[in-house]
Amino acid sequence: MGRLNQCWSSLLVLAVVVIGTGAVPITYLQSAVAKGAVCLDGSAPAYHFDKGFGSGVNNWIVHMEGGGWCTDVASCNERKGTMKGSSKFMNKDFGFSGILGGKQSTNPDFYNWNRIKVRYCDGSSFTGNVEAVNPANKLFFRGARVWRAVIDDLMARGMKNAQNAILSGCSAGALAAILHCDTFRAILPRTASVKCVSDAGYFIHGKDITGGSYIESYYSKVVALHGSAKSLPVSCTSKMKPELCFFPQYVVPSMRTPLFVINAAYDSWQIKNVLAPTAVDKGKQWKNCKLDLKKCSAAQLKTVQGFRDQMMRALSPVHSTPSRGLFLDSCHAHCQGGSAASWSGDKGPQVANTRIAKAVGNWFYGRSAFQKIDCPAWGKWVTSGNVGSSGNPLKAAILINYDPTGPSRLLSTIAEQEGIDIYPVDLKQFIDFMRRGNLPTETFVLGSNQYIITSIHENWFAARCLNTSQPTGEGAIVMQTAVYVLVALYDGSIGSASQAVAAADQFASQLSRKNF
Repeated sequence: MGRLNQCWSSLLVLAVVVIGTGAVPITYLQSAVAKGAVCLDGSAPAYHFDKGFGSGVNNWIVHMEGGGWCTDVASCNERKGTMKGSSKFMNKDFGFSGILGGKQSTNPDFYNWNRIKVRYCDGSSFTGNVEAVNPANKLFFRGARVWRAVIDDLMARGMKNAQNAILSGCSAGALAAILHCDTFRAILPRTASVKCVSDAGYFIHGKDITGGSYIESYYSKVVALHGSAKSLPVSCTSKMKPELCFFPQYVVPSMRTPLFVINAAYDSWQIKNVLAPTAVDKGKQWKNCKLDLKKCSAAQLKTVQGFRDQMMRALSPVHSTPSRGLFLDSCHAHCQGGSAASWSGDKGPQVANTRIAKAVGNWFYGRSAFQKIDCPAWGKWVTSGNVGSSGNPLKAAILINYDPTGPSRLLSTIAEQEGIDIYPVDLKQFIDFMRRGNLPTETFVLGSNQYIITSIHENWFAARCLNTSQPTGEGAIVMQTAVYVLVALYDGSIGSASQAVAAADQFASQLSRKNF
């Protein structure tokens, strides 16, 4: 499980586009134009190709760029004047990093493979296939043809001899990796080891803040406009409406090719567009919260935690098959495999003490399976009767993702709490108290209660509430593990305190210990 500063550090790096020394030049696929395989504006599709060497000369990774979708003529017209709809506006060079990185130190398993970044200019996750072109708008909906033209060109350039191959992508490109995965497998040599990797492409058929599913209506517009139905997996479209086959949870169950899913449980794009889309947030109450979770109210953060629960349920098809892989962290992020820092860096996200690069590499080469979720034990422990009303050892519990040397990851701090509503500012005060380390000489505040420490032990301390209205008193047990602080709140005196210690220790024992 990662330290608190990992998510924020990775996000900062992901905000930088790496272009310059060592950048890979663009290849325009002019031959595809005659086949009608073109961008929204009719320009030629494009990709960047860094040739493999040494032991990787016959290994291939095809990574598809992301960039959302367009749902109507107006939004597609807007895209065709940008690099997301026309190769005319694409940067001529692209710096490869993360899963496409060419350095052994940061990408040890794939650095010397043939590495390809397919540019995204169709607005349909490479699924569009409409023959007619309306002379009024001159838009080409040909994403599926673009994908096939690029793959055919790569086959001619040596991929037909592939020994190992990965189809991957980020965001809309990661969804495309899932939708085209089995077709990719069928095109490659039968003797090749072929697998797919989705980075932030597991878009869920989730409920929004009104209880509806805005994202379903959104995808239905994409599918209708681009004629995507005939390009989506038949194993899905034969059972349900084609727009539902834009959701991986309905496609993955019938996939035959091994798949690895990299995702954030609190995916930043999905929080903004699946959970709280502007179209349903009429009062703009979520405007600030969905962009910065530190600005969410306690009620909103409970809703955000509910989204994580939706994500967990939607991922059940991944869990159900041992050949599939999963790296689900607690970051508020979207696409985490595109930079060296988040892919394999010291401050990149970790789950089960493993970074993304190692998890994917071990899975691909069969060194070890990997299906891990950031701190799954919390939910089990909470629901086992430790937290609740009378009869339970604790009245409330908070699990704080905490690193004394870095900024707190407030998302996990807020989301993982039961039996109490605490605002970010309250938790910041507590984190600051922990950082100062003056445990015996200061008091701390949680919610409306002020506490003073009564005893300090090796990796935990006990505290009593100074302003309680409870006749038997209130107390807190605070335990620290390697990267977490567990705060267990209880009502009562000595007997209750011993029960609280036992309950907290039961959970803390599952995590690595770290002294104060």
